[in-house]
Amino acid sequence: MKKIGRILLKIVLGLLALLLVIFIVLKIVFNDDVPQGEKGPAADALGYAILESINHKEFTQVKEIHWTFKGVNKYVWKVQQNAVDVYWDDYKVAYATQYPQISFAWKGDQKLSGKELEDAIAYASENFNNDSFWVVAPHKIFDIGTERELIEENGKKKLLVRYKSGGTTPGDVYLWEVDENNIPVAFKMWVSIIPFDGIEAKWNDWKMTDGDFPLPTSRSLYGIEIPINDVKVIK
Repeated sequence: MKKIGRILLKIVLGLLALLLVIFIVLKIVFNDDVPQGEKGPAADALGYAILESINHKEFTQVKEIHWTFKGVNKYVWKVQQNAVDVYWDDYKVAYATQYPQISFAWKGDQKLSGKELEDAIAYASENFNNDSFWVVAPHKIFDIGTERELIEENGKKKLLVRYKSGGTTPGDVYLWEVDENNIPVAFKMWVSIIPFDGIEAKWNDWKMTDGDFPLPTSRSLYGIEIPINDVKVIK
C-alpha cells in the first residue's frame, strides 16, 4: 500500500509540475501589453460606425432576448423592463438589472430569503453580466463607465474599449477589430478573470435576427467554440 501511495504521489506531483509548466508557457505567450491609442472624436466615430453596422437602434427596441450559456444558465432578458429571468438547476431569479436589491429568487417552488436570496441574486448578477457580454458585447461599447481609444495596427483601425466602472469586473479592456463594413470580427481582451493578457476571441457568421439586428452565430477562443445556444429575439 505504501508503494502504491508513493507512486500515486509521484503521478500527482508530475501532473502538477506539468500544469505549472503549461501555465508559465501560456503566460509568456499571452503577455501583450494594452496598446495606447487616441481618445476623443476619432475613437467615438469608429464606435458609432460599429453601432450603425450592427443596427444598435433596433437592438435597443426589442422586447426580449433568450439564450442558454454552457447548457447551464438560461436567460430571458426583458430588455425594455431592465429585467432578466435567470434559470439554472432548479433555481430561478427574477433579476432587476438596475436595482438588484428588489430581485426575487426561488428554488423549486420555494421563494428564497436571507442569505439564500443574496447568494442567488449574486449568482444571477455575475453570470448575466458575463454571459450577456458574450451575446451582445459590441452593443456595450458606449456603456456608462467606458472609455474608447482609436488604435492603428498594421494599417487597420481598431477600437479599444476600457470598462472603467460598472459590471462585475471593472477595469477590463477589449480591443475590437472590424471588417471593411465595420462589423466586429474579433477582440483581444485584458480581463481580471483570465490570467493571460491579449487573448483573442473571434466573432463570425453574423446573421440577422427577428429583432432586425444581426448577431454572430459563432464565437470562439482559438478554435474552441463559446457554448451559446437557443438564441431567440422577440421584437
